[in-house]
Amino acid sequence: MTWNSPTTQFATRSATCGSIFDSARLRRELATIEEKTADPAIWADPARSQPLMRERKRLETLLADDAELARRSDDIEAYFELAKEGEDTEPDLVREIPALIEFADKLESKTMLSGETDSLNAIVVVHPGAGGTESQDWAEMLMRMYIRWGERQNFKVEINEVQDGDEAGIKSATFTISGDFAFGLLSGETGVHRLVRISPFDSAKRRHTSFASVFVSPEIDDTIVIDIKPDDLRIDTYRSGGKGGQHVNTTDSAVRITHIPTGLVAGCQNERSQHKNKERAMKLLRSRLYEYELDKKKAVSKKLEDSKLDIKFGSQIRSYVLQPYRMAKDLRTRVEVGDVDKVLDGDLEPFIRGYLRMRREGNFPTEIAEEDDV
Repeated sequence: MTWNSPTTQFATRSATCGSIFDSARLRRELATIEEKTADPAIWADPARSQPLMRERKRLETLLADDAELARRSDDIEAYFELAKEGEDTEPDLVREIPALIEFADKLESKTMLSGETDSLNAIVVVHPGAGGTESQDWAEMLMRMYIRWGERQNFKVEINEVQDGDEAGIKSATFTISGDFAFGLLSGETGVHRLVRISPFDSAKRRHTSFASVFVSPEIDDTIVIDIKPDDLRIDTYRSGGKGGQHVNTTDSAVRITHIPTGLVAGCQNERSQHKNKERAMKLLRSRLYEYELDKKKAVSKKLEDSKLDIKFGSQIRSYVLQPYRMAKDLRTRVEVGDVDKVLDGDLEPFIRGYLRMRREGNFPTEIAEEDDV
């Protein structure tokens, strides 16, 4: 088997990742942070200490990534040297080169996450479009896709609220994906997603097109001040339910909070304690109010920063076709993946990288072309 030089295999990715790995600079910045955190007085002020801790964690992660990239590259170079001496290192290279490319791809994504809220956790809301059971089933498939993506990233996934569909699927779902840069990675998923398939709910086995909307917002932590007046809130409690078993609750523990001035609503029914549900719902509401205020500022300044597109049916961002051919295609970046089952099982990396590259280069489409079903 003939191998190219490791440089030709992953030079582009390594060069891109190298742009953030100025190790000497990172170590100087980390030393400065360590000096500040050595002052006992700073721990009495969370507004000062928490940002410093987040920055320290970020710098430590970058240095660890730099060391890991260097280690993997050195290992591959060593395998090539051993191969020149006559040793059979092909199985090692077959294993290590793809793993390095995958690792470098993930680091490349990190180089493109510099927004104010990119490093935060992500709150994902999924709603079906018109179409009844078919669209509700599609919404549940999307929810599962993002949950599987979170699990693939070793992120924590918490279901905040799910409203079951009439026959199958869901009418709505809200869940939080917690992990480093979860929001930045998922920010391009906001929009309308379209599914084309032979409907399992159609006895005539006809092909159906279904739509569902996804909205992703950052989970705002306690260091960002969102002023919420108690008089502006309406708090409703209700009995949470589900499909049976341990999910059924016999008390009015579920909480829904309405912010009267804006009409924004947040609810949680996942916990058995009404207090915990209320606390979680307030956290969701603060995040939505933060996003609401950001949108107002963008409108006033007329900055067309398309980190999210209008959620309206007919302006989908991605199509998932299961029949008559099989393909997932992003209509903004033109990224295509033939293994649509793998995508629906949470492998969103090609689409995430494509969107982040588009955002970095500022090549947002002025409009999204419609795609034919066939």
